[in-house]
Amino acid sequence: MVQPPSTGTPPMEWAPMEPAPKKRRLGLWIGLGAGALALAAGAASLMLIAPGTTVAGVPVGFMTPGMAAEAVSARTASTEVQLTDAGDGATLPGADLGASIDAAALTDEAFAERPMWNLGAWMGEPITAEVTLDAETADSALRAAVPSSYTPATDATVVFDAAAQAYTATPAVPGTGVSVDGLAAAFTDAIAAGETSFDYSAAPAEVPPLITDSKAATTVEQLNGMLAQAGFYVGEERTVPLAPEVVASWLTVDAVEGELTISADPAKIQPSVDALPAQVNREIVNARNIVDSDGTVLKALTEGKEGRVLGDTSTTAGDFAEKLTSGDATFALPVTATPFESTSLFRRVEVDLSEQRTYLYENEKLVKSWSVSTGTSATPTDKGRFRVYAQLRTQDMRGSNADGSKYVTENVPYITYFNGDEALHGTYWHSNFGTPMSHGCVNMSIDAARYVWEFATKGTEVWVHD
Repeated sequence: MVQPPSTGTPPMEWAPMEPAPKKRRLGLWIGLGAGALALAAGAASLMLIAPGTTVAGVPVGFMTPGMAAEAVSARTASTEVQLTDAGDGATLPGADLGASIDAAALTDEAFAERPMWNLGAWMGEPITAEVTLDAETADSALRAAVPSSYTPATDATVVFDAAAQAYTATPAVPGTGVSVDGLAAAFTDAIAAGETSFDYSAAPAEVPPLITDSKAATTVEQLNGMLAQAGFYVGEERTVPLAPEVVASWLTVDAVEGELTISADPAKIQPSVDALPAQVNREIVNARNIVDSDGTVLKALTEGKEGRVLGDTSTTAGDFAEKLTSGDATFALPVTATPFESTSLFRRVEVDLSEQRTYLYENEKLVKSWSVSTGTSATPTDKGRFRVYAQLRTQDMRGSNADGSKYVTENVPYITYFNGDEALHGTYWHSNFGTPMSHGCVNMSIDAARYVWEFATKGTEVWVHD
């Protein structure tokens, strides 16, 4: 509406108000989007493996370690083996062979060494991996695919030979088959080359037995070593030796997972344990020794033996079975021992030339005395202190008479030498004892000479005097 003009006032016109112009924010929104993308890219670079990285032939760049592990495992399971020769074109995927790779460890390693944020780690060298095949799974799959390539191997065995009283081994015989180890190596090479399928010959190859001749020989050596030492011991003494056939009757040798193992049956050991008291227990036996004046033992008349009482054997059979299983055939018995005492007998012989008499002393107590015949004035018996150096049951004695003629006296009994060719001995050619009669020896009755021969020993002291 236009109003009429008034005096001096220009006319006014009404019009709608125009809105104020809006500020342009497009640049801000674009900036925010680019920032978010940059942040996302930065975060991803902290979580992903660097581009150009391959693990076991599988590209894993731009993947998380978990995604990469799944990709590597999937590739391993799906990689196919084309069996040639006897295989006649049979195909087996890795999954059927029990193929596996430690994918998690490898991809974790790849991420640790080559994170995406490290530009210097991009396009790195391939990370190789070893493929392992589950032996039982692979063998079963291969046997089903190429049965003609398989003949069974014969394991070596270990048996006890009763005639030889020792363990012996029967030899192993190789079989044929497809090598699982060889296939695993070929699988590893194919994976490293990035192949998803490869050829492998299934022609029969020699397959060694699980129990080889070497393993059997080692077990035979161990067992025969056990037989040589087998027994129940008291200290270092094998008090109760065990016959080889007895020990062998306790033992069983089995093949377990390709190894020979030894086991023992406590029930079979128990009868031998039950018999131990009669073989181990004993009364004490005191020692009796002939000694010289210095106390040196010249001869043991009675060997000393400690008294022994066997202890508790309620667990012996089971405990011995465990030792045998570990290869030890010695068992120390629980024994209470009582030490023996020793008695020393100082024995000496005295020859009195003036009395023509011989005396025997034990611990300075007179035991026996006899008239004797020593050397004549022409062939006297030497005086001095001597020791017995030899004893003979009988001997032909030769020498020279005072006039230089030779003599031979046959079968002289019970001779005890103490000084060169001088000896105490039995005399059958005269009985004139108490009078010098000899060529230097001490003549005695045969009974007396025998007593001296048994009383004295090598080292016994002999004193000859007037």
